[in-house]
Amino acid sequence: MFCSVLSSSVSSLSRNALSVGWRTPAFRRFLSDEARAKIHAAVNEHPVVLFMKGTAEMPQCGFSRAVIQVLDMHRVPSKKLRTYNVLEDPELRGGIKEFSDWPTIPQLYVNGQFVGGCDILLSMHQSGELEALLEKHDIIPKIESSSQS
Repeated sequence: MFCSVLSSSVSSLSRNALSVGWRTPAFRRFLSDEARAKIHAAVNEHPVVLFMKGTAEMPQCGFSRAVIQVLDMHRVPSKKLRTYNVLEDPELRGGIKEFSDWPTIPQLYVNGQFVGGCDILLSMHQSGELEALLEKHDIIPKIESSSQS
């Protein structure tokens, strides 16, 4: 999906690397406007988007597995979740890091907004913030507490 767009932007930058220099700010950005737009569209495609190593059915790293398990614990419906396997697309793997300005994968987005990686997600899960966020965005139903009078 992202290979052709990102490959062309990386190739053109590589050709100019000697003339621009490796340490100049102009060379630090690999993501073309077109690739950035594709990733932006992807994170807005579904209510919950996860860039991970492997698939939801077969995660390829412990951090990706942990995020899938947390989302399963919160009963995030599969119809509201879209995952992207960054191991299938090296350009996406690097591009998503630049897009979010976050150095690690997995990366979770809720309603187009970057939430964080595994460590942040686990912390939010433990504090109850993740459940509140998912309820706020109508990803999962709100659980009404019954008050006793």
